[in-house]
Formats: sequence, C-alpha cells, structure tokens
Amino acid sequence: MSSKDIESLLKRDIVVGSRRFSNYFWTIILFLGGLGFLLAGISSYFQKNLISFIDSEQLSFLPQGVVMTFYGVIAISLSFYIALTIFWDVGSGYNEFDKENELVRIVRRGFPGKNRKILLVYQFRNLKSIKLNIQEGLNPKRIIYLCTKDQREIPLTSVEQPRSLEILENDASELARFLNINLEGI
Repeated sequence: MSSKDIESLLKRDIVVGSRRFSNYFWTIILFLGGLGFLLAGISSYFQKNLISFIDSEQLSFLPQGVVMTFYGVIAISLSFYIALTIFWDVGSGYNEFDKENELVRIVRRGFPGKNRKILLVYQFRNLKSIKLNIQEGLNPKRIIYLCTKDQREIPLTSVEQPRSLEILENDASELARFLNINLEGI
C-alpha cells in the first residue's frame, strides 16, 4: 500500500496542549510579579529593603504588607500551577480518523493520575455531523465539534487564539467530506 493510499484512509490532526507561548509568558509574568509583591510584603514586616529599587520600609505591614504578601503567594502559586500544566502538557493529543477500520480516536493528555491518558473511540456509524460553533465578542470562540447520534458534542480543536473563519470553515468542511457526514453551523 502506498503512502498516498494510507493518507486517503487515515487522517491525523495534532492538538496543541498547554505548551503554548501564552502559557510560558503568563508563567514568567505571574512569577516575577508575585515575587515582587511577596518581597515587598516581607520587607514591610521586617522593615528592611529586600528589593533595592523600591523603598519598602515606607509600607506599613498592616494592611498593605499583608495584602501584598497574600497577592504574592497567590501569583506564585498560579505560576507554579501553569508551569506544571506546561510540564505535563495537559490537553495535548491528536484526533485520528481511520477510514479502513471506520474508527475515530480522540486522544488527550490529562493531569497525572488514573485518567492521565484520555482516549475516546467512536465508530463511523455512530457519527452524526461536524458542527462549527462561532461566537464573536469580547471572548470569541471558534470550535469544531464532532456530533454523535447520542447527542454528544466532542470538541476537536485546541484552546488557543481563535483561527480565522476561512481556515476554520475549510478544516470543518474537509473533515466532513473525509468522514462523509453533514456539516452544521455554517
């Protein structure tokens, strides 16, 4: 069987997980900002400058120092949480559409534990359609869903910056043609 034949029978889409530029950016910003707040709060308690470019001795510990320490601890905790999701690559995986065996496999990585690897398998006969969900506004969402006959909607696109409508529509229509099912939402 040639590679051309295999490509016509098997389609695999890679889904990017937590290892995106925005997560790296926010991890660094939260850590540095949280460290600054934490050091400012501790400096106000000990009345000693731990940050050379800020005069933290002028801050009173109650309430400013306590609040800054609290915000610093929260920001550093959030940065560690995001760093762990990057390390574990939560949300990454692939969507595999196999015409030869008439199966759809959706594989994702989760958090460590019992459900670290998430595997969903559907037969072609259980598929109903491909649905395109587009919501504009302040927080736009552009998602391709795989709809099954038992009314499930499984998201196929990764959480990232919204792709252009043209690319999203092309991907959805190409997938619907490949699976030979209807396309909804255009």
